[in-house]
Amino acid sequence: MDRSPHCICVIPGDGIGQEVVPAAVRVLQQLLPNVNLVPADAGFGCFERCGNAVPTETLAAVGATEATLFGATASPSSPVKGYRSAIVTLRSHFRLYGCIRHSRSLPLEGARPGIDILMVRENTEGLYVGRETGYGDYAEATRLISVSASRRVAELACTLADQAGRRRITIVHKANILPQTCGLFRDTARAVIQAHGGLEVDEMLVDTAAMRLAVNPERFDVVLTTNLFGDILSDIAAGVTGGLGVAASANMGAPGPALFEPVHGSAPDIVGRGIANPVATLRATVLLLQHIGEQQAATALDRAIDATLAGTTRTPDLGGTATTGQVVDEVLRNLETGIEGRGAMTTAGGAGR
Repeated sequence: MDRSPHCICVIPGDGIGQEVVPAAVRVLQQLLPNVNLVPADAGFGCFERCGNAVPTETLAAVGATEATLFGATASPSSPVKGYRSAIVTLRSHFRLYGCIRHSRSLPLEGARPGIDILMVRENTEGLYVGRETGYGDYAEATRLISVSASRRVAELACTLADQAGRRRITIVHKANILPQTCGLFRDTARAVIQAHGGLEVDEMLVDTAAMRLAVNPERFDVVLTTNLFGDILSDIAAGVTGGLGVAASANMGAPGPALFEPVHGSAPDIVGRGIANPVATLRATVLLLQHIGEQQAATALDRAIDATLAGTTRTPDLGGTATTGQVVDEVLRNLETGIEGRGAMTTAGGAGR
């Protein structure tokens, strides 16, 4: 019985976010029947409607809930006066300093077997501070790296490694070219990991890491790196384990709320066609369930997603013909079958709490 209701903020965002988030909510409500869902608005469409990509009401809703399920946003590639990325704004406002991507081999054609990588990326600094200046024929961007941010994300990586029973953290940097910024990150992170005890630590230049992720990803366990490098490397890891269309991420800080999202974009070319792949958002829901302490429900959903991917009910991006709703229906069927098969959960929500 779901005796411990949770309060979750739901932000569909733009484009297919408006389709895949409601699809994931169906599954979340099946798992946690008493969950309290708080809807909120954010994204480029929100900016066009009200002049703010993340209204104060949305900040209040996110801050008042345990976690947020976020869809996708459409960010323009050229400057729009007054607009700042909604997801970057939320990360900065709530000090969600760690972006976590779990890349493991999925039952999909083309996915490399035997891969299980936890990518921990500093989420608030680097080039993503958004300090750019243009003058004449030149443009500059500031890359900010601090001891405090480097330390706290390294501590998060150590905590996550311990929780998952992982033993080695690889620090990825470019200190041979950027000795001040990357050197500071590397040295701070190494000191934290060594002081933590029980964990091995090594390091790798980012270009080498990119090559090895592409050709020998099995050698990685936990990867710890800076913002832009992590953005790129985590996409490579997703590519070799199933693709961006099925990848999810967690944005975490302490204390405060956490935010969970699919990695894919708003996909305007398929909006309204009913064929958006909900798997990435469902996998984000798995991460959300883990975060709020609903491990049994998270495990059940993770297995149901894998069972669905191993079957024939897939959206066109994965070579199938199914609609968004049909994929969710199949996940729910596999979820029910899995629950009945284990016999341990009379309802999927709140077990073990």
